[in-house]
Amino acid sequence: MFMGEYRHNVDEKGRMIVPAKFRDSLGSSFIVTRGLDRCLFVYPQDEWSKLENKLKTLPFTKKDARAFTRFFFSGATECELDKQGRVNIASPLREYAKLDKECVVIGVSNRVEIWSKSIWEEYFAESEESFSEIAENIVDFDF
Repeated sequence: MFMGEYRHNVDEKGRMIVPAKFRDSLGSSFIVTRGLDRCLFVYPQDEWSKLENKLKTLPFTKKDARAFTRFFFSGATECELDKQGRVNIASPLREYAKLDKECVVIGVSNRVEIWSKSIWEEYFAESEESFSEIAENIVDFDF
């Protein structure tokens, strides 16, 4: 399980250090793709396979299903860590998530998310204000 928030930088070659706490769970090869809300989603191979199987069941006759799977799979890239624990993030993915220097890496249960620091701070500030309301709207969510 992935959890926590870490601050890292993307260098001029598009490399970013993956937090040490995430490396073992990600494994030697993992998938990075476009996520929602302008971040990147990072999945270990086993979680990616589960997600891929779910997405395969979407009806290709539905326009929204085609659009979502195109968006999601067209950006997907298989990645590996280098000897320094860095991942090289493909240029189109960096552009999508607006990763230019400072970034935030967060654990979200079965995946890791990579955010531009400025986008994350804006998103977090907006979400923090409505956290209680969001919690109330989630069915069967009880602490």
